[in-house]
Amino acid sequence: MKQSGKVQFLFWLFSFSILLYVWIIWITVQTFVLPEAPVQELPEDKIALLFILYGLLVLGTLAGTTVAIFIGNKRYTNRFGALFLIIFLSFLAGKSIFG
Repeated sequence: MKQSGKVQFLFWLFSFSILLYVWIIWITVQTFVLPEAPVQELPEDKIALLFILYGLLVLGTLAGTTVAIFIGNKRYTNRFGALFLIIFLSFLAGKSIFG
């Protein structure tokens, strides 16, 4: 079954967004939850990387949601909506833990 270019775009954008989210979680856990040494100062380079990755993740998720809504693909609209919910909940959890 051959998929249209728009659906393939949604597939790869969703896969990229999931990859970015896993990368963000990996960096956060490695830096703040399970550090090798006690953290004396906040690592500014990793925090900057997290901001950049979160920005790319939000932009990719917004683009995927917009395209899925425009072409009327309910399956990817639901997937990107769930990803938005996960992003929002992880942001709230991080904000509540780290202040």
